Amino acid sequence: PSVVLSLGLGLALLVTLALIDGNMRRQLTGSIAQQAPNFFFVDIQGSEREGFVNILKQQAPEGAITQVPMLRGRILAFNGQDVTQMSVPPAGRWVLRGDRGITYEEKLPSNSALTAGQWWGADYTGEPLVSFSAEEAGELGLKIGDTVTVNVLGRNITARIANFRKVQWESLSINFVMIFSPNTFRGAPHAWLATLSDPKATAQQEASILRAVTNAYPTITSVRVKDAIDIVDQLVGQLATAIRAAAAVALIASVLVLAGALAAGNRARTHDAVILKTLGGTRGMLMRAFSYEYMILGAATALFALVAGGLSAWFVVSRIMRLQSVFLPDVAVLTLAVSLVLTVGIGLAGTWRILGQKAAPVLREL
Repeated sequence: PSVVLSLGLGLALLVTLALIDGNMRRQLTGSIAQQAPNFFFVDIQGSEREGFVNILKQQAPEGAITQVPMLRGRILAFNGQDVTQMSVPPAGRWVLRGDRGITYEEKLPSNSALTAGQWWGADYTGEPLVSFSAEEAGELGLKIGDTVTVNVLGRNITARIANFRKVQWESLSINFVMIFSPNTFRGAPHAWLATLSDPKATAQQEASILRAVTNAYPTITSVRVKDAIDIVDQLVGQLATAIRAAAAVALIASVLVLAGALAAGNRARTHDAVILKTLGGTRGMLMRAFSYEYMILGAATALFALVAGGLSAWFVVSRIMRLQSVFLPDVAVLTLAVSLVLTVGIGLAGTWRILGQKAAPVLREL
């Protein structure tokens, strides 16, 4: 039990860190990278839209271009109550912090799905309505029919919540916490936000697109999404390396406990070995027997580490980070190999010395 717990806890910590790191990298370089657009283009003026789109079509004829109007607004009140006087859970505070990007749409965006309420009609002309992100609305305690007051372009606008949407933030596509009915901002000046998605585009083609847009419209901000993902991936890697270095201290302590626990049992093993040798057991036979014992001990330790580390990593990734958690088989194989090498290696190192002892002195003490 002491060996399994000591070494198992050290390995469980490393398994947890490896699974968290692996899942984050899988999201960044796998699903997120595949879903994300190639470029974001910000601050496109209405007079620049047509020429801007023509450049993208020339540079990336197979690319998908998405454009949405974009304004900036600050949430002031819910149901007439000042948000600064409200007790807001930590998870929802970011929505109220500073200005938020907002937009208006006639139709439900293709990357969203309604979870409650109904979308407004194509020619809606009634009171201002707003569609709110379902997750953030739940964190803020909002419900269908509540009102939201936002300050846009110096004017306070109150809109009623008509529906909630499930927003896939991890797709890195264009998403907004709030989408208003078109009549809310009719005639208001605003810029446009656009994305370009072309999975087949090479790095050279992306560089050509960036140069063409920047040369023609220097006021448009172009953001290459892959660069941002690469930076985040590097930061995750550096953080994981630092944490693993600290966790290695726990593993070293576990190895010392393992060595101590096995050394404490050497007296009993010495008696067993001497008696078995007296009864005709060979050194090879005894080494095989002890090897099986240490292998079973290592397998039990690895199983404990995988279960404890896997559950811990699943909780962190799925419940805290709210990402899809998967079990990585390479981590399991590496954990099993490390556990077996440590237990069998340290165990046989002590056992080899035991088997070399003479039988007579030990038998006289029995």
